[in-house]
Amino acid sequence: MTNTTKIRVNLASESEISVKGHGVHTAYEEMTASLEKRDDIEVIRGRFSESVDCDVIHLHTIGMRAWRKLLQRGPKKVVSVHVVPDSFVGSVIGARYWRFAASIYMRLFYDRADLLLAVSEETKKDLLAMNVTKPIVVEYNSIDTQKYRTVKPDAREQIRKNLGIDSDAFVVMGAGQVQPRKRIDSFIACATALPDVLFVWVGGMPFGKLAADSMHMDKLIKSAPSNMLFPGIVDLRSMPEYYAAADMFFLPSDQETFGLVVLEASAAGLPVMVRRLDDYADSFGNDVLQCVEADFPSNIKRLRDDPSFYQQRRDRSKLLASRFDSTAAAERYVKLYAGLLNE
Repeated sequence: MTNTTKIRVNLASESEISVKGHGVHTAYEEMTASLEKRDDIEVIRGRFSESVDCDVIHLHTIGMRAWRKLLQRGPKKVVSVHVVPDSFVGSVIGARYWRFAASIYMRLFYDRADLLLAVSEETKKDLLAMNVTKPIVVEYNSIDTQKYRTVKPDAREQIRKNLGIDSDAFVVMGAGQVQPRKRIDSFIACATALPDVLFVWVGGMPFGKLAADSMHMDKLIKSAPSNMLFPGIVDLRSMPEYYAAADMFFLPSDQETFGLVVLEASAAGLPVMVRRLDDYADSFGNDVLQCVEADFPSNIKRLRDDPSFYQQRRDRSKLLASRFDSTAAAERYVKLYAGLLNE
């Protein structure tokens, strides 16, 4: 391969042809869009039913259609690791009973790749604990930060009106699948404790009845207080408007491999509060407000009532977003592809 030859990369995520509305699909779309802007890469999307003439196959999911691509002879194989065994616990029904089998399956899948891209240091630790033997590079998810800054400040009032939100409300936004590990119950508890604050959770159950504890999740939504809105699954293109309508972002999950919505909210200029987790320590550090559950309500009130503290947290969000912009990430992907091809 010469320096003037484009690298042909078949990027594939089974979410393109199945269930969307989750973080893996968002990460795939962001990566693909960032690489499509470059003139040294030729991106080929999907095409699961055929062998693709390419230099690299880069997978984001680990289902049966992805297996077919993993087994194709010739191209180098790269897998972005968004999912580890614990990702299913609290996400999919009965996962704790088949976690061991999932671990075996994942190890077999990941060990077929030439290179694994772990989305966090914790994910890399999980892979090593599974005895995966292939090379692992930590490559955090990234986003086109400019996309979340496109809504002009003077459009905020009209957006709120369109969404049925009062112009003077203090709005706490959360986003993600409605499932136990996202701790929707903690989000609702904060709404109950702070009746003068409006809470909005964007997301639904894209896996339907297969989602973990789906009946209980339905009950939680139906019993939520009146100061809480559930708009359901929202198209990715509409997400900047929801962030523009909010005053802060709150993700109470108790398990994440990364948390891409944290980057989106940061890029939109929102202060971000999360549960204190090991997963966040390396990737987000002090650029997000990490706290224990007992402190959730008091920190929300402080962000609402203390303008100086609010601005501090906004400034930290801007720093976080700048570290994870997709333009720089695309440059790293190209170097990783070229390194594989030149081995």
